[in-house]
Amino acid sequence: MIDTSHSENATRHLQVRDFYLGRQPILDRQQGLFGYELLFRSAPVARADIDSDLSATAAVIAHAAQLGLDRVIGDAQGFLNVDAAVLASDIFVFLPREKVVLEIVETMPATPEVLERIGVLKAHGFRFALDDVRGESSDLQALLPLIDVVKMDLRDMPASALLSLVPRFKQSNKKLLAEKVESREDFETCMDLGFDYFQGYYFAKPAIIRGRKLSPSQLAIMDMMALVTSDADNVEIERAVKRDISLALNLLRLVNTPAVGARHKIDSLSQAVTVLGRRQLQRWLQIMLYAEPGRQGHAMSPLLMLATTRGRLLELLARRIQPTQRNVADVAFTVGIMSLMDALFGIPMDEILEQIPVIDDVANALLKREGFFGELLRLAEGIEQLESEGGEDLVMPALRGLEVSADELVEMEVEAFVWSDNVVRYAM
Repeated sequence: MIDTSHSENATRHLQVRDFYLGRQPILDRQQGLFGYELLFRSAPVARADIDSDLSATAAVIAHAAQLGLDRVIGDAQGFLNVDAAVLASDIFVFLPREKVVLEIVETMPATPEVLERIGVLKAHGFRFALDDVRGESSDLQALLPLIDVVKMDLRDMPASALLSLVPRFKQSNKKLLAEKVESREDFETCMDLGFDYFQGYYFAKPAIIRGRKLSPSQLAIMDMMALVTSDADNVEIERAVKRDISLALNLLRLVNTPAVGARHKIDSLSQAVTVLGRRQLQRWLQIMLYAEPGRQGHAMSPLLMLATTRGRLLELLARRIQPTQRNVADVAFTVGIMSLMDALFGIPMDEILEQIPVIDDVANALLKREGFFGELLRLAEGIEQLESEGGEDLVMPALRGLEVSADELVEMEVEAFVWSDNVVRYAM
């Protein structure tokens, strides 16, 4: 039985809220979303009730569970880092065991106490991943029977070691997860080796193909966006949508998602144009650009997820910082959603902006990461890249410059995750 005798102490630690979190996607072999590694970072403030690394770590995980891990990870699996001290704690009463994979590092000594505790937690339905595996060791031999997923860091693993270790783990029926997959070449290499899961932002990096053309459906959406942002009247916009039946049906499905927040079902295109207004209609057309490849079987939902999360987070940040300027929040959303269009289209961002006219503030943010919107975008990218070199160093200075607390940030992050999850679920 899981020990809950110290749950009051764990509850007391739930008051520790000065942290923010990163959510790094884990993809399967079809490049569909499998899970997220959740990375918690404490803000550098002195708190009297944090008396050890254990209390800080346990408090952050427990508080994230209290926020609702389902809200953070949606239908995906959540990978949480734990050490020996956290394994011995009582935080597991807060975690949904069917949706959590506990990630331990290979350097953690496999003491009899640790092995026994892992066995108890496995008996209660928890699964384990072993992180940073680099080679054979006595601790690895002891831990391996209890491990479900083996993680290998591509940056620290020579090709010769990969070639020798992968068959060993496959023979033991372990799932293999490659992390720090930073290019499509890395992904293809790991696919050939037989890895099951892939963690990294290779899918969000543009594979530029000169002369590449947009698909007919994407061109139709772009034409619609041009109408929406021009002086065209609603009748002309509705007529243009009706010319593409697929576009019309997909737009109606999207505008009826819970993420839109419409009080009544929107049954017609004219109603969609009237109820949503130009700015909201432009927003959903931008989202449809990301959803379109997924409907054609290209499994682009992680890119859609990342773009909608960025857009919503930037919108919430702008609304928090400049609450009386509605237009600023709308522009911030556009910056977030457009920031991955070079990866979506395989076209340089400057060429995209030749086809989608934007104001100078948006162009400066997208091309140079400059200005108010550029600062918001750099913050979002820093959160996504917490484990990358320099990623974490961007977050706290940006928060101080924007006068946003870590506590406020994590609440906006969770709201953005929930909103994005709703959009992706309906869009695909």
